[in-house]
Amino acid sequence: MLEEFKKHIEDQFTELVDDRFLLACSGGVDSVALLHLCARLDLDFAVAHCNFNLRGAESDADEGLVRDLAKKHKVKIYVTRFDTKSYSTQNKVSIQVSARELRYRWFSEIMDREGIKTLVTAHHADDSLETFLINLSRGTGIDGLTGIPVKSHNLSRPLLHFTREWILSYARAESLVWREDASNADTKYLRNKIRHEIVPALKELNPAFLANFQKTQNYLSQTALVLEQHISDLKSRLFEEDGGVTRVSIVELSGLTPVSTYLYLLFKPYGFTEWNDVENLLSAMSGKEVRSKDYRLVKDREYLLLVAKEAPDVNEFHIDEGDAMVSEPVSLKIEKVDEYVKSDLNTLYIDKKALKYPLTIRKWKKGDYFYPLGMTGKKKLSKYFKDEKVDVVSKEAQWLLCSGDAIVWVIGRRADERFKVSEHTSDIIKITLNQ
Repeated sequence: MLEEFKKHIEDQFTELVDDRFLLACSGGVDSVALLHLCARLDLDFAVAHCNFNLRGAESDADEGLVRDLAKKHKVKIYVTRFDTKSYSTQNKVSIQVSARELRYRWFSEIMDREGIKTLVTAHHADDSLETFLINLSRGTGIDGLTGIPVKSHNLSRPLLHFTREWILSYARAESLVWREDASNADTKYLRNKIRHEIVPALKELNPAFLANFQKTQNYLSQTALVLEQHISDLKSRLFEEDGGVTRVSIVELSGLTPVSTYLYLLFKPYGFTEWNDVENLLSAMSGKEVRSKDYRLVKDREYLLLVAKEAPDVNEFHIDEGDAMVSEPVSLKIEKVDEYVKSDLNTLYIDKKALKYPLTIRKWKKGDYFYPLGMTGKKKLSKYFKDEKVDVVSKEAQWLLCSGDAIVWVIGRRADERFKVSEHTSDIIKITLNQ
């Protein structure tokens, strides 16, 4: 196995040859064998071990074994201990999820601090098969059937090419010492049930099952790459970026077949999982929306608008007399000038004597009205937005410059007639919106 592993590393994992990496070692046979293989190849690595304090003296014995291995092979070791049960209770997640979140967060902290680019774990071919079957049992798209990726971000898994049997044979041949976690035999956990009951039955049906499965996963992975490229090309055609808002044509989306599958592939990266709600949005009234954890998808006339959620806005910002610059919520330059030149969407000239300080900047609200520059009479902002075909998201993001209760400027769009510069104006204020 050593020669096969050496060739595999040189062909597929040159980053492990060229740079120092962090190796996660639990003390089980897989990670102990991986540590031994990397040491035999004289690779430059450090070891990281997590003690989750879940099995009392057994957890401490795991830690002791890994410390001894690191000392034997003369590699640096990082060890930490977690109160996993408390974390599970506080965050209302399972012990398994808690352990995963805690260890990967800690691994990242080490790597950031030590300037290590790659984390190496001991996942192998049987792990990938188990993950496939778990995802299959729960229902999944093609991404869930491609198994555990060989590489993802800064994580490498050089043992995925090897079976559990192969690794175990190597460990026994090399007289390696490892620890067995008794919980791995408990079939109340889905993965263990698949490992101990379903996978052996599949291998009994066909001794070449795992090898054939690896070929199938390779085909699925290649198919997923083709699909990913197709969806990427489609997004570049359909997704129109406009000032932090992504517009997607409903007509174009509706013409895709099958539309529900395309909606899944296009919007799943943004956290949308309720596909009936997303599909219903295509025929909903303007203003309807669905939300994921981090994004909103809003129906606006002929488009869906994809926009990232923002933190709640501060209600109101103040501008005192004499302020020359405003940095939030928008960037404004305020100056006194001697003459009126020309206004545009980003430049406003106003009569200072018409203002009441402090001025305020706030979001618009229902019932707001102003006197549009160049027009006679007042107009509700909601009607103005409708006439100007301002989309739902842009309306929500719109800021107003106000003097008391009166709107001076729908910032970046339209000034108010009541504050315009006239032939009688002696004090002119120029306000410039910096985009």
